[in-house]
Amino acid sequence: MEIKVLMSCCAKLDAVVEQAVKELGIDANIEKVTDMQEIMKYTMSTPGLVVNGKLKHSGNPMPGLERVKAMIKSEV
Repeated sequence: MEIKVLMSCCAKLDAVVEQAVKELGIDANIEKVTDMQEIMKYTMSTPGLVVNGKLKHSGNPMPGLERVKAMIKSEV
């Protein structure tokens, strides 16, 4: 599974994603993307979450752990 965390600064979504993957027991490659050109391929709003090439979340409010787990599970 490929997961991209789109972040323009110090967003905490990456920690939530890492915890979700750990709790779900999923083997995933988590990439933190800070390059605006790359982020703009998916969205104009950060933080963002891309799972297997599909944008699952962008902008505020940042999703919580249970919501992130649901977004990841939808692509398993």
